[in-house]
Amino acid sequence: MKHLTILIPDTHIGFNTFACVVGAYDIFRRADQYWQEKGKQSLFTKIELAGESTVSTIQNGLLTMKSEINISAIGQTDLIIIPAIDHRSIRSLKHDTILTEWIIKQYKNGAEVASMCTGAMILAATGLLDGKNCSIHWSAAEQLKELFPKVQVKADNLITDEHGIYTNGGGYSFLNLVIYLIEKYYDRETAIYCSKIFQIEIDRQRQAVFTIFKGQKSHGDAVIKEAQIYLETHFQDRISMEELAKQFAVGRRNFDRRFIKATGNTPVEYLQRVKIESAKKAFETTRKHISEVMYEAGYSDEKAFREVFRKITGMSPLDYKKKYNKEAV
Repeated sequence: MKHLTILIPDTHIGFNTFACVVGAYDIFRRADQYWQEKGKQSLFTKIELAGESTVSTIQNGLLTMKSEINISAIGQTDLIIIPAIDHRSIRSLKHDTILTEWIIKQYKNGAEVASMCTGAMILAATGLLDGKNCSIHWSAAEQLKELFPKVQVKADNLITDEHGIYTNGGGYSFLNLVIYLIEKYYDRETAIYCSKIFQIEIDRQRQAVFTIFKGQKSHGDAVIKEAQIYLETHFQDRISMEELAKQFAVGRRNFDRRFIKATGNTPVEYLQRVKIESAKKAFETTRKHISEVMYEAGYSDEKAFREVFRKITGMSPLDYKKKYNKEAV
């Protein structure tokens, strides 16, 4: 028999927090009900909403969420779920020591911890993610890297699972994490049942197809920022990285090193992402053929284009076009 604690992050709550809390609570309750219907003993005998205060509100009381119990009253739990939080409160996390110290204590006592979307920021603030892989909404990945540089951000991954710590991508993909945890704690049959009842796609592994690549430019390296702008405006041309480095009076090895440090990608990877983002937009908004889009994105080899497109998005160009542009299809 186990204890599940779903955190109410009080001053950090946003609209997305409510969805995560309600979704996790509902699905775990349904999984336990199904488990008992199969003649097995209840697995999570307690599913509690816990926070530092009794009531948390958003938008001047538009929505109110009430904790069942203060975290200080929970001596030990088995699984902690950290919901998504309001992005505007992220920079104040390092000062919220009561919450982070409680999570650290529980983890050291054997509890597992799962974060949803931007809830990874709370988990990162504990230090438990240092040196570990972490998924988060693609739009918050750069901020996570900036605030917690020791965390290994995996923005393309939908779920990470490492040493009893789970993280997941953004938006409503928290539902996929809940199904993943149901399978971990119950069994595959129960996970499939919940996926059917709540109509959640099971076994989805990546969020890359949803990513909108904008390029990380808040790094402060003026030379690399200029190089990024050059790549973004000349991606259709043949670009030699050797010549590009010379253009900015930087040695090639040093140029690569600075580019990776600033953006998280090599110059070649960055150029590929710019090209593929251009192709994605063309597939979404025009009726152009794949070969036409390929040439406009700066590719002349169809095989190479397909391979890079699949590597970055997780889908073939044709499948992407079918998914996002039904009119064209």
